[in-house]
Amino acid sequence: MSDQIKHECGVAFIRLLKPLSYYQKKYGTALYGLNKLYLLMEKQHNRGQDGAGVATIKLDVEPGKRYISRHRSMASNAVADIFEYIQKKFADIQRDTPERMLDAEWLKEHVSFTGEVLLGHLRYGTHGKNSIENCHPFLRQNNWMTRNLVIAGNFNMTNVDELLQQLYDLGQHPKEKADTVTVLEKIGHFIDTENQGLFDQYKREGHDDNMEISKLIANDMDVAKILKKSARNWDGGYTIAGILGHGDAFVMRDPAGIRPVYYYYNDEIVVAASERPAIQTAFNIPIEDIKEIKPGHALIVKKSGKITEDMFSEPKEKKACSFERIYFSRGSDASIYRERKQLGRLLCKQILETVDHDVKNTVFSYIPNTAEVAFYGMVEGVHKYIKKYQRDRLLNREDKISEEELTDVLSMAPRVEKIAIKDVKLRTFITQDADRSEMVAHVYDTTYGLIKRDNDTLVVLDDSIVRGTTLKQSILKILDRLGPKKIVVVSSAPQIRYPDCYGIDMSRMGEFVAFEAAISLLKDAGKDDVILNVYQQCKDSESLPKEKVVNYVKAIYEQFSDQEISDRIAKIITPKEIKAEVKVIYQTLDNLHKAIPDHTGDWYFSGDYPTPGGNKVVNRAFVNWMEGKNQRGYM
Repeated sequence: MSDQIKHECGVAFIRLLKPLSYYQKKYGTALYGLNKLYLLMEKQHNRGQDGAGVATIKLDVEPGKRYISRHRSMASNAVADIFEYIQKKFADIQRDTPERMLDAEWLKEHVSFTGEVLLGHLRYGTHGKNSIENCHPFLRQNNWMTRNLVIAGNFNMTNVDELLQQLYDLGQHPKEKADTVTVLEKIGHFIDTENQGLFDQYKREGHDDNMEISKLIANDMDVAKILKKSARNWDGGYTIAGILGHGDAFVMRDPAGIRPVYYYYNDEIVVAASERPAIQTAFNIPIEDIKEIKPGHALIVKKSGKITEDMFSEPKEKKACSFERIYFSRGSDASIYRERKQLGRLLCKQILETVDHDVKNTVFSYIPNTAEVAFYGMVEGVHKYIKKYQRDRLLNREDKISEEELTDVLSMAPRVEKIAIKDVKLRTFITQDADRSEMVAHVYDTTYGLIKRDNDTLVVLDDSIVRGTTLKQSILKILDRLGPKKIVVVSSAPQIRYPDCYGIDMSRMGEFVAFEAAISLLKDAGKDDVILNVYQQCKDSESLPKEKVVNYVKAIYEQFSDQEISDRIAKIITPKEIKAEVKVIYQTLDNLHKAIPDHTGDWYFSGDYPTPGGNKVVNRAFVNWMEGKNQRGYM
């Protein structure tokens, strides 16, 4: 993605099902869980570079002994920073008394982070403050072991106002207005309720020993019931992992399956993560052995080691995020790799039509590295076209082909080149707008001498075009220096038209070049009334419950064809000073669904939100744009 978009977060969870001494004996280290957690997090570092955090819980610790450890970091390499911090706790032991590194029970008793339940998080802040206080995991602490809660997640809720009001109605006083706080306190409230209910029950049954009651509560807590009550009114996309102080743990997924989460378990470990390849790599597990948590379900691991996948909310039609497959998740996942190649292949028809099938005078390339796999698919599609062309030329002719013509036909091949190379060392640190724009124009370097000046068409593939800013300020200017007669910018994703409200940093209408194009087309056509009508409908819907709200912003785009909007986008992103003609091609929604049939969440392209809160958010985002408010459409 040539436009930088912050997005998502990453979750890593491990529960060791055996005593630490088992791993010491089998794997040669009592730090087996920590080592695996480090691998899980490093293999998902693409999901969060604003910060990271780790928390561990020790099982069956005597009263008075510390059993919860947590450390968070906002260092440039936060994961490495956290584990260096943890490693230092063992460095002195290794140097002074190395025999104790072989004593798992001693380590558990005396050294923090030597727990059996481990939770890691990588943070990409979609909005707001970026401080250590915003890094997960979050803690809700209590002297009762069974009332402690640690959570970390990849989520955004669309109805934070509503959820906060429910907390106020319960008599709570949350310290800030944030979805993380509302989730933590909502689950915490029902943990408290469950604790009190079980305590009162055991008292009625004649149990007088409070220590014994605490153990009974730890054994009998109904985690699925707690989650069911907590999530009753949540509207959003989420994967949330949590650990209770005594050792019960859960990983829950939203009812529409918007956010991804995978898991695996055997008799030694339970592991869950946001991305499947991380589990495969860290534990050397075949892909077919890793499962996906079902929408509306939670993987629950009791302190006893019992593992279940329980429904906490009625599943909706699955709308797993397609952007995960196009861009966010690592392409090392076998399914994602195939899907991205197919996205590239399916663009070939549009590309070939745009270059008038003149393969000989067309150079094919891609811009960011994340578009590389789709580029391979696009090149395969061009190869397929050339083979068909060659076959037709050789078979469908009555006269004998000349040697020169035969050589010409058989030598046809796509001209594939690495044209744009990002100079990762360059920093646009100048603050003045004019100087910054000049510096941005040099973020990418180019390979010279590959384009036949004023003759070749240059096709460059991007995985998505959101704002178009980098294209206009930098990439197109650089490519124009090579002298192509035409530059065709191709997006493997459809036009991004609507804000996301489930975890991606795309929430303001004015940031989308597709929206800018549609608005400018409406104004040129004298259809300002359409804009005003949408604004009025959005304003009128503000007082309605979210379940009765529809996406009125769709009317902005209904006036024009996809091609008309693409053509206007090309005009918007074309710098005035360049000589080459610029064309823009987007993936179609139909082809998106052909390439990625199992991840149908496409609200940012189609406006079809999977939860009622999404419609409320898009309407509010439009109102904010009309009223000049530079803020997101949700809390």
